This record gives sequence, C-alpha cells and structure tokens, in this order.
Amino acid sequence: MKRILLISLIILTGNFGANAQKSFRIGYVDMEYILENVPEYQEAAAQLDTRVKDWREVAEKNRREIQALKEELENEKPLLTKELIEEREEEIAYREEQAAEYEQNRFGPNGDYIIQKKQLIRPIQDQVFTAVQEIAENRNFDMVFDRTSESGMIYASRQLDVSDQVLRSINRASNRRQLDSKEEVEQFEREENRTVEEDAEIAEKEKAVKDNKSEREALIEERRRQRDSIKEARQREFEERRKRILEERQRKKDSIQAIRNKKDTIN
Repeated sequence: MKRILLISLIILTGNFGANAQKSFRIGYVDMEYILENVPEYQEAAAQLDTRVKDWREVAEKNRREIQALKEELENEKPLLTKELIEEREEEIAYREEQAAEYEQNRFGPNGDYIIQKKQLIRPIQDQVFTAVQEIAENRNFDMVFDRTSESGMIYASRQLDVSDQVLRSINRASNRRQLDSKEEVEQFEREENRTVEEDAEIAEKEKAVKDNKSEREALIEERRRQRDSIKEARQREFEERRKRILEERQRKKDSIQAIRNKKDTIN
C-alpha cells in the first residue's frame, strides 16, 4: 500500500513539474512521536492502561475459575449421576459464554478498549489536523502525510482536488450518450471544450439570472397578494354596508308593521 502511494506521488510530482512548472512540496508528521510527547495524552493513556490491566485480570480470573470447574467435574464424574453431570456441564457452558461476552465487550472490535482509545486520541488528532492545515498553508505545502498511518494523507491543497473535473467528465460522458441530432453534438462539444473556470463563470451567471427571476417572481407574487388583500377588504366593506342597509330596511318594516298592528288593536 505504501509502495503504491509512493509511486503515485512520484508520478503526480512529475506531472506537476512538467505541467505546472512549480516545485511540489510534501511534508509529513509522525503521529506516534507527537502522542508520545503530549503530556495530556500520556496521562490519559496511563489511566486507560490501568483499566485494561484490571479488565485482563478479570478475564484471566474467569478463565481460571472455568478451568477449575472443568477439572472438578472430570474428577467427580464417576461419583455423579447423569443428571448431575449434565447440570454441571450446563453451568460450565454458561460460565464460558459469560466470560466470552465479557472479553468481547472489553477487547472486541466495538469493545471498551477500542472506543476509549479512539476517544483518547481524537482530541489530539483534531489539534494535529488544525496545526497541520495552518502550517501547510503558511509554508505552501501541497500535501502532508502521517508516516505511521495506513490512511496516509491528512492534508492536501485544494488546487490538487480534481473531484469537480472527474464529475464533469462523468456527466459529459453520460450526456453524450443521450445526444441525437448533429446540432446537439456540436453544442455538446462546444460545452465540453470549456474549462472548469469557464463553467464556473457560466454557472455563476446562470445563478444570477435565476436569482433575478426569483426576485421578480417574488415581487409579482407580493403585488398579487396586495391586490387580493385590497380586493378582499373592499368585498368585506361592501358586505358589511349591504348588511347594515338590509338591517335598517328590516327595522323600518318592523316599525311600520308595529304601527299597523297597534291601529288594528285600537279599532
């Protein structure tokens, strides 16, 4: 793995020297050396070692007790009934299962030791990564590696990131397969010959057009809401005025009818 990485770096350095005509600066850190010289890490590591020692003692004690039970059963078998032998064997099997579960919980891939080890290293790693990025930018390093890590690279200049170009190439290949007419092919080839910078400029312009369109649509929508609001207010005012007129008419009718009824009563 490291040999492949080294070969890739040599090729990459050669390409940069030929194409960019600039020196390619690479740095590295030794994470193990850093950890050994950070007092906070050493103190926490000592505490973890104490816990690990206690866990190992418990695991060893479980194994000794299980072995003693097996030897005791083997010696007493001639004196025991079949039922008692089976009962003792079940007890031993249960103790073995419990002991294995304990060791898995403490030392397994997702056990306490691995989890606490990661928790112990993570704050130091974060500090290292922050310091590496600052130093790399100040000293113009293109890449920084951890010589003790399988993952290798822990910093790379943004100028080396070709992810957008790769994605652009994949999208263009996919789009090319969907072209039908000669005009579409010619248009595609013109777009394909554009640089990443030209694509970014066009994308920025399209975004500005889209933002302006969104602003216009928002303005139109706001004006429409204002018109609807005015219309609704006028409609409510009309309904209220109509209601008052009808109520006034009804009161007059009721008053006239009351006068008539009174005259009829007198006569």
